[in-house]
Amino acid sequence: MDIADLRDRILKQDRRALARAITLVESARPDHRAMAAELLELLRGAGRQAQRIGLSGTPGVGKSTFIESFGMMLTGQGLRVAVLAVDPSSARSGGSILGDKTRMERLSRDPNAFIRPSPSQTHLGGVARRTREAVALCEAFGFDVVLIETVGVGQSETVVAEMSDLFLLLLAPAGGDELQGVKRGIMEMADIILINKADGDLKPTAIRTCADYAGALRLLRKRPQDPTGFPKAMTVSAVEQDGLDTAWAEMGALTTWRRDNGHWDARRVAQSEYWFHQEVRQGVLALLEKGAAKDAIDRLGRDVSSGSITPSAAADKVLALLNVDAT
Repeated sequence: MDIADLRDRILKQDRRALARAITLVESARPDHRAMAAELLELLRGAGRQAQRIGLSGTPGVGKSTFIESFGMMLTGQGLRVAVLAVDPSSARSGGSILGDKTRMERLSRDPNAFIRPSPSQTHLGGVARRTREAVALCEAFGFDVVLIETVGVGQSETVVAEMSDLFLLLLAPAGGDELQGVKRGIMEMADIILINKADGDLKPTAIRTCADYAGALRLLRKRPQDPTGFPKAMTVSAVEQDGLDTAWAEMGALTTWRRDNGHWDARRVAQSEYWFHQEVRQGVLALLEKGAAKDAIDRLGRDVSSGSITPSAAADKVLALLNVDAT
């Protein structure tokens, strides 16, 4: 594979080249990982920047419907939109349905949109391990907006905030104990909470739910990267396309304020450092899956099971093989 040619085709907005590049970065083969690293390094100086928007939400809240309606509104304004939708993988087989293109049929046919479903591969954080690299590829391609849909809502999904400029939390009206059930961590990460399905008989309930979340947000400590009024809760209807333009305007206002006050660049710098540390951690874990370390883990695992050694002492012995200070 000619990596320089692949880079040139991506910069010329060849969609087949983009799809091929994402497949490359998602591969776990060592030779593919080396080529992916080379490609990303060549694209690093492209100087193209997109609005990266992370999106999470409770099951059944209508994430796909929202993304399709929101994406269609953006393409209608002449913007190019990429959607990276992460589907949950089976913990047993590793398989994934990858049905987002089916759920977003209208958007998938839009020439200004690109939808790429990827399996989560049981990776914590609600996103595939290589989603961040796929975002970089879409950005280099020239998309104006990159939407990152996570597997679902929970504490682990907050990692999507480490690869996005804005993080949206999509919730449903009449959630019962949902306000108490949603973890504080993801509430603190959200820039805007959108109460979806604010239409028909549910609209009054959605308005009340929005007020509840707005009150909860006021109890959280104000973040230095936010202007007055953020984070905030809003109502939208993906089915009726109501409130989407207002939500987009609020996203633009928040982005502009962060750019003008230096928070936007600082956020991306911090994210790069975060992912550097994550790559190092993943590399160390990979070392534990091969050679003497793997043999030691298998042997010491049996010793732990038999009760002849404590888990902590066994872990110290394994880490010693990597010359890692376990203290």
